[in-house]
Amino acid sequence: MRQRFIRLGIAGALLLAAAGPALAQLGLPAVGQTLGGAVDRLRGTLDGAATLVARPLEDVAALADLRLARLDAFVRRNRNTVAMDANGSPARAHELLLLDPDPAALMLAEKSGYRLMEQGDLEGLGVGFARLETPAGVTLPDATRALQKLLPAKTVTADQIHFPGGQTAPASGPSAMPSPRGGTVGLIDGGIRPDARLAAQAGFAIGAPRPNQHAQSIASLLGGAGVAHVFAADVYGADPAGGNALAIAKALGWMAQQRVPVVSISLVGPANPLLERAVAAAQARGMFVVAAVGNDGAASPLSYPASYRDVVAVTGVDGKGRVLFEAGRASHLDYAAPGADMTAVGLAGRVTLRGTSFAAPLVAARLAAYAGPVPGAGRSLVALDREAEAAGGRAGRGILCNSCRKGI
Repeated sequence: MRQRFIRLGIAGALLLAAAGPALAQLGLPAVGQTLGGAVDRLRGTLDGAATLVARPLEDVAALADLRLARLDAFVRRNRNTVAMDANGSPARAHELLLLDPDPAALMLAEKSGYRLMEQGDLEGLGVGFARLETPAGVTLPDATRALQKLLPAKTVTADQIHFPGGQTAPASGPSAMPSPRGGTVGLIDGGIRPDARLAAQAGFAIGAPRPNQHAQSIASLLGGAGVAHVFAADVYGADPAGGNALAIAKALGWMAQQRVPVVSISLVGPANPLLERAVAAAQARGMFVVAAVGNDGAASPLSYPASYRDVVAVTGVDGKGRVLFEAGRASHLDYAAPGADMTAVGLAGRVTLRGTSFAAPLVAARLAAYAGPVPGAGRSLVALDREAEAAGGRAGRGILCNSCRKGI
């Protein structure tokens, strides 16, 4: 892997020099430091961090290597709260999720050393679950396999973690936000600061709600694209294992209770059966779920929740209408929207943006313009198809919200 880092050579060094402030924020090396040493600091708070390094040579293999290095470093740095699941994805350590638990199944699990931590239904969605602590000294993959063997008729899963799919860097310019024009969008991400657009905010992690740069930048984009009301769900807070599937599923349930018509999720992780059920239940209640495809490149695994059935999957394009090289992949692709060569208002002023994270909320904003104040407007996607600008297969059914750049 180290050979790939060295192979980036002069082009990579020039990019590092140009991107200094962003690299410091992302935990990547300052100019003069080695890329190899940066791997231990790839805490992946922004899923697209590797993009800055790999993009000049358009090296898909390097993107794939950096993704694995980032995930490995993240787990090692948070070994008390995070562990790799059986498929090599970061998940909450020492915990499993059991879908549709019943007394007999729970009794059998507890007799085998699995302690019940939480049981209930996802409010607003009617999906039953239980959180179980794994037996002491047993690895997460082994505990998963053992419980599934014990309860073959049930669905057992690790609680995998999802990562944001974009990056920011300081930018100059005014910090005023455009006046709202209409529409309601739910944002599942980090916390955001209260303003006139924030209809309600809830936390689904330790220390939440807690504003963070990624979520605040997306909230700014929603305002610039004309959204008048934002419901925010913070699934990260101060928890190193934040962004887990259960937190996102609970956030979707809260959004359903608030009757939010469109929800934007700029987070990427592996498939999780509980979250898949939650997404389907929310959709059955008329909610549109919009999700980014992430920034791990075309060689990455399928991204979720973008790959779940009927989720509106979104990729990003630059200022020239080109699909971002680092854009990830999903089982289907619906639209593209601006994901680079633009700015937004972050926690401390204006920031430049890059990543599919920032394309998804723009598509959500356009959907909200057609969906109305409550869920259930089935003609919304037909209207989006009519306004999408043709751009070839890599952009799905077309590019939306190119004109949004002017209002952001």
